[in-house]
Amino acid sequence: MSLEETFLKELFDDLEKEKLVLPTLPEVALRVRDTLEDENASMLDVAKVITTDAALSARLVQIANSPLLRASRQIETVDAAVTRMGSNMVRNLVTSIAMEQMFQATSDATDKRLRAIWEESTEVAAICQVLASQFTRLKPDQALLAGLIHSIGALPILTRAEDHPDLLANEAVLDRIIGNAEARLGEAILRKWNFPDDLVAVAAEHNNLQRDHAGDADYVDVVIVAVLQSRMGTSHADAKVDWKTVPAFAKLGIEADVSVVDIDEANNDIDAVKSALVS
Repeated sequence: MSLEETFLKELFDDLEKEKLVLPTLPEVALRVRDTLEDENASMLDVAKVITTDAALSARLVQIANSPLLRASRQIETVDAAVTRMGSNMVRNLVTSIAMEQMFQATSDATDKRLRAIWEESTEVAAICQVLASQFTRLKPDQALLAGLIHSIGALPILTRAEDHPDLLANEAVLDRIIGNAEARLGEAILRKWNFPDDLVAVAAEHNNLQRDHAGDADYVDVVIVAVLQSRMGTSHADAKVDWKTVPAFAKLGIEADVSVVDIDEANNDIDAVKSALVS
């Protein structure tokens, strides 16, 4: 049995036996979620939780003043930001911002790869936000979160790979392992976090470019289109995919022979959202 086969077998065996250590949401995101679910708590209580984290507070205010919300006046406080956003958007954005902590490497061996995954995820998330607002009736803030979590399944793979230097040295094999395992692991992580089914589906199905379904566009469709958009002009194999063969484009009502968000206003929005997500 090859190193790749052995690694995947042990990974999936431990997942089924609940021995695999899955990442947990940062504490501040959990506290915000718990406060939002408390019927006796107000948005002021939510703001108080957020203000215990200075970096989170600053970035939430930054996003409140970004093109994401198109605020008519400058927002300067967390209280004003959460009031402007509302509970659902606050929950999604706090989770989005806090997630960056999870992409911090515990060793130099995985630092570069984790940074690359986070940078790609923020690019995809920003495109998702724009796509959702322009082409669907989906919530742009939830689409942004969908973009950030689509590759979350890679985290436990890289954590375990740190114990296999020969595997870390072979990027091609590691890429194949991530490609074969991240969907299943991502689904498990998001179910552990009690994420809604439409976001769990993003982690589980975003690699299925032939995915089709009845009804309107969903968050998986948005992420599939955003990922392909983000890989245009790169050396990635997805850059060669014929968009006309991908049902997600039709679901969004997008002509597959044009650049999806290649307009100045959209690119400005994408840059603004990306800058807010990257510290």
